[in-house]
Amino acid sequence: MVGEAAMTKLTADFWVSAYLRRLALNAIPAFVVAHGDDTGGAVLIKLNTLDGHAKVFQRSFDLMSGERQWIVLTEGPEPDTDAAIARQRGFDPDLWVIEVEDRQGRHLLDEDGLA
Repeated sequence: MVGEAAMTKLTADFWVSAYLRRLALNAIPAFVVAHGDDTGGAVLIKLNTLDGHAKVFQRSFDLMSGERQWIVLTEGPEPDTDAAIARQRGFDPDLWVIEVEDRQGRHLLDEDGLA
């Protein structure tokens, strides 16, 4: 439980910095599209596969397991995913948006420490 408590205290800014660093170490280009609230902003990850399509991930709380997990918010043609992100930002101006560009579809969100 100590690890869980420590994870909830991480700021959004710290998590984003760590995520970008992990992507860089794996030679996966990524950049901040929208800088949200440094302490409590939610984060969306847009995975751009550079073929005109994209997926957008958001963190969600699983009521069955009690764990946080990354789920697909939307996927499809890139303009459609961009429109979905714009709608989300309209609801939540504190939202972070990180764009990951990888033809292989790597995002690393399933790795330890990123949930």
